Amino acid sequence: MVQWEIPRPPTSLSVLFDLGVELGVPATASLAGSGLTEAALRDTGTEVTARQEQLVVGNLLAATGGRGRLGLEAGSRFHLTSFGFWGFALVSSPTLGAAIKVALQYLDLTYAWSHFDLRHTGDEAQLVLTTPDVPEPLRRFSIERDLAVTATLQRELFSTQLLARRLVLPFPPADPERYEQVLGITPEFDGDETVLALDAALLDLPMPQANAHAQALAQEQCRELLDRNSARTGVAGRVRDLLLARPGDPPTAEHVARELMMSSRTLRELLAAERTSYRELLAEIRERLAEEMLSGGLTVAQAAERLGYQEVSSFSHAFRRWKGMGPRAYRTALRSPD
Repeated sequence: MVQWEIPRPPTSLSVLFDLGVELGVPATASLAGSGLTEAALRDTGTEVTARQEQLVVGNLLAATGGRGRLGLEAGSRFHLTSFGFWGFALVSSPTLGAAIKVALQYLDLTYAWSHFDLRHTGDEAQLVLTTPDVPEPLRRFSIERDLAVTATLQRELFSTQLLARRLVLPFPPADPERYEQVLGITPEFDGDETVLALDAALLDLPMPQANAHAQALAQEQCRELLDRNSARTGVAGRVRDLLLARPGDPPTAEHVARELMMSSRTLRELLAAERTSYRELLAEIRERLAEEMLSGGLTVAQAAERLGYQEVSSFSHAFRRWKGMGPRAYRTALRSPD
């Protein structure tokens, strides 16, 4: 679920505003109803919300008649540097699969409106985009922008290498040549869902600038930012607190629900609305604590014991799933950051 009211930097809104200027949309028309001024957008201390961005997008679509595939144009103007520590965490990941995992885990630190899920079907890894909480008139913009951002980041991470094998869009055909220019692939239109598919084997593709030490630092910053946002709204932050209090013997989902004075079903529904689950939060906490323990000098066996794993092999398997490398290799990389 998009956190529409959480304050964030005006980076994305500035991109939209500048695009509107290029298209001849007056500043007053672009920002109408948002409570913002051009001067405020240029002020580094300004904070805006996704709700204000939504209003500006609606204004631009109305002013331009949606011409020129506004979402594609906006998305192509974002770069890895637009996303701070989130972008740094992607760059420093060990493999493409690990980078995608990090990207989805901390997606709320980006400007995406779409919900991304990674699905495995046969020999394909599929990124599935949905827009459950985006107003219908803005859904095509949302998907096109988020796909354009994804394509731009892929080019910056892997130079000119094209990773996607096919793209399916749930829209009627429109200017396929422009899609090819921006996304590097001609879509299949009128599909049942939005799917960006690549060979599953590519998930093991090494990242050109992989660095375990830098990645650990970037993820730590991402977690702090996400925790700070979660503390301002949502149930997930309260669940994290309960899990952090008992890392070696974590409470069950049923116990957490009782602590929060709600039913297990209500807890599941509230966490699902925040695009997470008890299981995902438990894995997130364990991953975070495992990083801290290993970087703090604990052995793999000590970390496994403190996190409640009965077997070191189970901990090692989970850690490899989280980080794309085993815990011993991770400790070695931390000691040799270069």
